[in-house]
Amino acid sequence: MACGIRIAQESEGWTVHLAGRLTATEVDELFRVCEDASRPLRIDLTDLLSLDATGFGAIQQLVASGARLVGVPPSVRNNIDHDLQ
Repeated sequence: MACGIRIAQESEGWTVHLAGRLTATEVDELFRVCEDASRPLRIDLTDLLSLDATGFGAIQQLVASGARLVGVPPSVRNNIDHDLQ
């Protein structure tokens, strides 16, 4: 299952919703969507099933540039918490 990328404007700003498996194939689209969105930017990982090393690197880069993660599933929380500290 490929990663679905959907963006929505909400009261807190823009939220990028990811669903499925984030792999290198979808990273360019993720960056494009995030670049086009106004700040503040949230990335909702509620429906993310998995991510490969390239997808993980993209998430790290977006967080480093100010994006806030929400809905981080337990299956990826430990890696994200460990590597983003």
